[in-house]
Amino acid sequence: MSVTATVPRRRRRLAIAAGVSLLALAATGCSGLGRTAVGPVTYTTEREAVIQVNSPSVRGCHRIAPAGAHEVENGTLVDVILYRTRDCTGGGTTYVPTRFSDVTAPGSGPWRSYSFVH
Repeated sequence: MSVTATVPRRRRRLAIAAGVSLLALAATGCSGLGRTAVGPVTYTTEREAVIQVNSPSVRGCHRIAPAGAHEVENGTLVDVILYRTRDCTGGGTTYVPTRFSDVTAPGSGPWRSYSFVH
């Protein structure tokens, strides 16, 4: 094998490696734009209605039905924080890891919103 044949192969390999690296970087840079929590968030309202939200966005605050929820099941791949307010603020939050559920304590108010840990 001659030296002249080796140089173009090295350049080609470097170009391919650089292209793959740039493609991976571009994919990770755009991945958070429309990212969802894969799976359902299921909650039971104070009026015993069962609501299921499939793959909600991981960004922002998600309101629960006006009556609030007394049981929440996190079937997503992302952890959830439950709030007693409608705007995901204030104390008295509850952390629900992925694939877990939680039920309000007797006498405590219902959850009214949730957000994702990301």
